[in-house]
Amino acid sequence: MGTVINVALLLAGGIVGLVGGSLFTPRVQDTLMKAAGVSVLFVGLSGALAGMLSAQPDGAIVSGGSMMVFASLAFGSLIGELIDLDGRFDRFGEWLKRRTGNEGDNEFVNAFVTASLTVCIGAMAIVGSIQDGLTGDWSTLAMKGALDALIVLVMTASMGKGCLFSAIPVAVFQGSITFLAQFIQPIMTPEALANLSLVGSILIFCVGVNLIWEKLFKPANMLPAVVIAAAIAFLPL
Repeated sequence: MGTVINVALLLAGGIVGLVGGSLFTPRVQDTLMKAAGVSVLFVGLSGALAGMLSAQPDGAIVSGGSMMVFASLAFGSLIGELIDLDGRFDRFGEWLKRRTGNEGDNEFVNAFVTASLTVCIGAMAIVGSIQDGLTGDWSTLAMKGALDALIVLVMTASMGKGCLFSAIPVAVFQGSITFLAQFIQPIMTPEALANLSLVGSILIFCVGVNLIWEKLFKPANMLPAVVIAAAIAFLPL
């Protein structure tokens, strides 16, 4: 039920944003998009800092995980570029645009890709889906759904109906993890989840940057970094 609740809340937020966005002038929509960008940026930044900074007994703040972050992002981005995940996302978005009769919406693909990356990346999606699959506890995904609803509401109001279709990758991604939970759970150790959450937060930060400025990053091509980050937790370092 967790993914169903998450998708339902996401769609509800998107529909409210779509109705409200049609009442706003382009200037207000632009302001909302920048507000969404700042919010997403700080969600990613706070998650990254929480993963890298720690307090010592003497009160000193130290950072860690720099090499793991560098290796994950470098090799993950290389893999993503080689298989062109960003292009695949765009092509799927173009297919959705045609199939849903939205050929005249120039922002459809960008809205779909940006919203999808924002709501799919993160440890809550994986941990919540595993909990739902193993124990039937959908509370984490319900909480994520409430957060997704707010994010997609603002994004839809500023970017358009393409954001609503981010429900598709959420349903496929989280539903697959829930179905395979008994196989995934043993490899999602606390160290692997911590690495995944840290690198995932950095990718969310990149999405926020793209919302505020021109497209500086290709977060979709950086997605393999979260897999590499989780794998690094098993290396005998």
